[in-house]
Amino acid sequence: MYKRVLLKLSGEALAGNGSAFDPAVLERLTREIKEIQELGVELAIVVGGGNFIRGKEMAAIGMNRAQADYMGMLGTVINALAVQNALEKEGVQTRVQTAVEMQKVAEPFILRRAIRHLEKGRVVIFGAGTGSPYFSTDTTAALRASEIGADVILMAKNGVDGVYDCDPKKNPNAKKFDRLAYMDVLNLGLQVMDTTAITMCLDNNIDLVVFNMNTDGSIVQAVKQTINGTIISK
Repeated sequence: MYKRVLLKLSGEALAGNGSAFDPAVLERLTREIKEIQELGVELAIVVGGGNFIRGKEMAAIGMNRAQADYMGMLGTVINALAVQNALEKEGVQTRVQTAVEMQKVAEPFILRRAIRHLEKGRVVIFGAGTGSPYFSTDTTAALRASEIGADVILMAKNGVDGVYDCDPKKNPNAKKFDRLAYMDVLNLGLQVMDTTAITMCLDNNIDLVVFNMNTDGSIVQAVKQTINGTIISK
């Protein structure tokens, strides 16, 4: 079982049908995270903001890219606070740290403080990405995992149970990979994370597990290394 884990959640995974959040998803997520905490695993979370806005998409319709990315960072903070609220309702101690300072709602990101929270058994939720435009929350996940010394990044996908050689939703003959090396991901051009994030994981020797979070108990299984997903390593 992994000792220190970084869980990457997409904003879309939190969304409901026509709403920003699905209460059922938050409830299931809370239940699993509480179980992980009770196992003694140190858990940090990076959450995306795609249920609100994507910087690249806004830039494509003419908005200034840096401005659009800052808007996306605010969306990730909203999601971080929503996850925090759901967890603390069930008695799970949490801290939200943001790369863009907003002291009324969260702590600023301070590495030593984040590690101390983890050591005390608190779930640390990182919001506002890296604090700089042009970097995705995938890159944020790789950066924060490297900084806190995480054993693994658990990439919880919305309805996809691993890495395929092409889109399994479009091609029923798509081949699933059980294990991959990071260089395979780069050479084959597989759309797992952006290139910056993949390179950072490779350089810092952090494993990546890609799995379907829509299956009940899947996050716990990923922590216990019993999930049927794709493992990417150096």
